[in-house]
Amino acid sequence: MAVYTDVSFEDLETWLRDYDVGTALSFKGIAEGVENSNFFLQTGRGTFILTLYEKRVREADLPFFLGLMEHLASRGIACPLPVRRRDGAQATALNGRPAALLTFLNGLSLRRPDAAHCAAAGAALAALHEAGRDFALARPNALGLQGWRELAVAVAARADTVQSGLRALIETALGELAGHWPRALPSGVIHADLFPDNVLFMDGKVSGLIDFYFACNDAFAYDLAVLLNAWCFEPDGTYNITKGKNLLAAYRRHRALSDEEIAALPILARGAALRFLLTRLYDILHHDPTALVRPKDPREFAKYLRFHLKVKSATEYGL
Repeated sequence: MAVYTDVSFEDLETWLRDYDVGTALSFKGIAEGVENSNFFLQTGRGTFILTLYEKRVREADLPFFLGLMEHLASRGIACPLPVRRRDGAQATALNGRPAALLTFLNGLSLRRPDAAHCAAAGAALAALHEAGRDFALARPNALGLQGWRELAVAVAARADTVQSGLRALIETALGELAGHWPRALPSGVIHADLFPDNVLFMDGKVSGLIDFYFACNDAFAYDLAVLLNAWCFEPDGTYNITKGKNLLAAYRRHRALSDEEIAALPILARGAALRFLLTRLYDILHHDPTALVRPKDPREFAKYLRFHLKVKSATEYGL
């Protein structure tokens, strides 16, 4: 979440005429995340999030993202619901950007999740995978192996200005992944970005999953590898195997892992670490200083990637 495109209160009032949500009472930008412009909106009939889609979110993908949230919510997954306009549309334009109004979820994201929180996240991801199995639409993963190659080219010349040796690390990892990336694992709809700031908690339990704008069709175990990267490392870059054990055990109680998925987990974890290293590196090298947002540090995922490159078996993650 962030603010790239400004929306005045007058713009908002005009735009809201197409919605049956009452009169706007409070409206302010949310200065978090890196992808879209987000605003907190309170009206006489409730609380909402207004999102203007920027950067990597293509307008053609919005029916997938918004439809997926409706589908998951209908199957018991707590996630934002698109508020449809009076004419039934899920999205429309605002200040030159595609925009949507979403329901607001109560709960707090955690800066330092413990092992119990990791278990809750693992169970939530497995439930999402199961709930999405019969979703009718499909979207390929634009940030898969080919996308990583393109990002690597885009950042190569300046990678070492962020951290010495970063270019070589990226090239080494890409070369290994290209020759060993698994192709036939169980697949379906994945979240692809389920970091702690995208999981809301109340009273120690998951109260909502948010930010579905990297969701796509890919291997379930790849999504699990993203989760391990996002939840199970400490600030100094060390892997917390207790968190890993709890997360993996909770996931497997809701969705079993095949032998092939277990064997592939180390390579998938390397790919997931590389993905976020590359996108964070690209964002920091192409940062717009006028945006109300601070790019995230790619060096964090360089540490994770170096760890994964030494892992020989999924047992080292807590399986």
